[in-house]
Amino acid sequence: MAPAAGAPPQPQAPARHSPGATGGAPSPVGRLAATVERLRREVRAAQAEAEGRALVELAKGVLVERLGCGPAEAARQLTELAEQAGMSPLEFAVEVINQAAKDRVAEVTDAFIATVSDTDTPAEVSAAVRLRAAESGALAAHDTQAVADSLLQHALGPLGAVAVAIWAAGADGSLTLAGSAGFAAGEAGRWRYVPPDVATVARLGLAERSGQWIGSLAQTGLPTVGRNTHPDGGRVALPAGTGGRVHGVLEIAWPGPLEPQPPQVVRQVEALAELCAHTLQSYPSGQGAGPEPRVLPDAAELMDLADGLHDPALVLVPHVDAAGQLVDFRIQHVNDRFLDPAGRPRAVVNGALLLEAYPMAAGGSDLFQRIERVHATGEPFRARRMSLTALVDEVPLSAVADLSISRHGSCVLLIWRIEDETARLASLLQHAQRLGRIGGFEENVLTGETTWNGQLFALYGRAPSSAPVPLEELAAHAHPDDAVGIGRFLRTLLHHRRPSSAAFRLQRPDGVTRHMRLVAEPVLDTDGRLVAVRGAYQDISAQHWTEVALAATRDQLAQTEQHASERGRLALQLQHAIMPPTRAPLEVPGLQVAVRYRPAEEEQLVGGDWYDAVVLPSRLVMLCVGDVAGHGIEAATSMVVLRNALRGLAVTGAGPGQLLSWLNMVAHHLTGAVTATAVCGLYDPVGRTLRWARAGHLPPVLVRGSDAAPLPLLKGLLLGAVPETTYEEEEIQLAADDTLLMYTDGLIERRDRSVEESLTQLLNQVSTVPPTLDQQLDRLLTYSRSDTDDDTCIVGIRLG
Repeated sequence: MAPAAGAPPQPQAPARHSPGATGGAPSPVGRLAATVERLRREVRAAQAEAEGRALVELAKGVLVERLGCGPAEAARQLTELAEQAGMSPLEFAVEVINQAAKDRVAEVTDAFIATVSDTDTPAEVSAAVRLRAAESGALAAHDTQAVADSLLQHALGPLGAVAVAIWAAGADGSLTLAGSAGFAAGEAGRWRYVPPDVATVARLGLAERSGQWIGSLAQTGLPTVGRNTHPDGGRVALPAGTGGRVHGVLEIAWPGPLEPQPPQVVRQVEALAELCAHTLQSYPSGQGAGPEPRVLPDAAELMDLADGLHDPALVLVPHVDAAGQLVDFRIQHVNDRFLDPAGRPRAVVNGALLLEAYPMAAGGSDLFQRIERVHATGEPFRARRMSLTALVDEVPLSAVADLSISRHGSCVLLIWRIEDETARLASLLQHAQRLGRIGGFEENVLTGETTWNGQLFALYGRAPSSAPVPLEELAAHAHPDDAVGIGRFLRTLLHHRRPSSAAFRLQRPDGVTRHMRLVAEPVLDTDGRLVAVRGAYQDISAQHWTEVALAATRDQLAQTEQHASERGRLALQLQHAIMPPTRAPLEVPGLQVAVRYRPAEEEQLVGGDWYDAVVLPSRLVMLCVGDVAGHGIEAATSMVVLRNALRGLAVTGAGPGQLLSWLNMVAHHLTGAVTATAVCGLYDPVGRTLRWARAGHLPPVLVRGSDAAPLPLLKGLLLGAVPETTYEEEEIQLAADDTLLMYTDGLIERRDRSVEESLTQLLNQVSTVPPTLDQQLDRLLTYSRSDTDDDTCIVGIRLG
């Protein structure tokens, strides 16, 4: 009996000869083995014939309808036509079904044929037969488990897959293993249920309509069923959905890495995922007899619910095209409290398609895509203060709303609570009263828009028609001695995202100086991102002068506090005495130079970090930064010795490597064997070249256009470690508009990450070049992510 189409080829067992046999005649054992092998082939052929019988009978029905003949004549015609085409009856039956159906399975048949080679297995059925057999098995299966077995046996096995899992998606975002094949029973049992918000490979399949094609599980690190068996195997996770609804995920496993697949294979697997969706729609839990199919609530019930709400609400129902694909949502009902953002009557909106009534919903806010995703996955969506210009372009810019989108059965409920300009200003006034402020403000971090009330304009001595002062420019309107406190205030508020306060002296345009107290808090969205800052200014001048007047009569405690304040003031004066001014750039044609210094956030306002920028007698510009180990007066004293020594050595005309070699001897022999790091550079304004060397210090960062990268890591020990050493130096060519930054580790150092990660964050920050070099250095200090409370020095140059 010849093997039927669909049966896998079987190896021919060689005849076994008994040593005593003559004339090559097989022994009784050999004849018995041959008989067993023949019976096995016949059993497999019978199984294949039984599997294909449904397809043959279906093809006969097509011929009965097309030829107008009886069943017997149709069977004879099928056999004769198959012989004329040189095909088996099963293969020819599939061809007849494909030509009659013209469905998605027929469309991907050619792609399937191209991916399955049968050159080595002549008895193998064609790829089209396997795909139709998989479809037949899936549609006839009594549960999802049988569908998984059919897909693996008929369709996915020839592609090299070893296992398949069909997941049912719950309304709460959970995943249930409805059926699987190829995985160990114990492994499948452990993965029967995945709670919501647990990241797995199957959940990745819900993120995009095209699914996820993962070359190797080692690339993701995500858990999934069967990961221990094939840790480096490829995986595919596709959403299983129909008519815009996602009912689950089809996950396929390969034993080894999966190469990128051609489009034909992608369409083929997508067709199999759609087959799974039909089964999940009928049997969401995977069982065929026990649970009842999903019951979708009537839209009328949701309409009654919307009418009972106190907020404007719309009931949306899916609108599909002739192919069953979701293209829009129809506004089935609007409640009595509904107010159209564009002011149109309810009758105009009720019954219209969503994108026709609100064409901007598919714009930048992705409102339509969010509604579509809620309908597909059942996961609700919430958003606060969403601009209603995302719906219609006639809405004023100030109109915002809180949105709520949720799915109920096959319908979607959209609720918005509109907040107008009056309500927003009233809310701003309430926040001002809660924080005890006089002049309130709100600054949108995303758009840069700043809103002041009338009292704040009066406090600043500015006309109400003038532009408000954003927080970034606050230091420019304050006394220079208050710049450090303002910087700490901005860092706490914008970087750490915590409420903060600061006291400073406001210098108004009319020449009056007022003592102000500034209190502010960050506003975060649902994802924890900073979207706005709101706060208040309070004039505390009267309180300040009262405290000054009472200071003369205070007791010893007040005197102690005054002495502490004097020590801080003396430390600040000491810092100014031993460090060059930060706001006095060098006068070098075609070169901008800016320097910044921020002491550690401790009682001492001086430390071991130092910088220098000076024009030498040779007309070269020496640029350097350094960091002496430790803080306080001792570190500051050593810092002064090294900085002044380097200035004196630089007049010799030696290169940066030689200067650091001499400075190393100074650090080792003349300063009590202190250790320090430093980077030194000599810039030639004529040739626009920079020679530089480093002593255990982080290399400078070069910003050219939108690219930022550190200079090569030259060899050089830290200063003072050994009596004598040499330092490697290098020369680089700079170009117009280049920016070079030298800095100490206090700018980037963090306790929870490596220096390499912190340096990468710095490169991302400096790649966006502000209009001026001073603004760039100020932003680096304000948004510095360092948390080690270390001193910070920055020297920056920009070529004109």
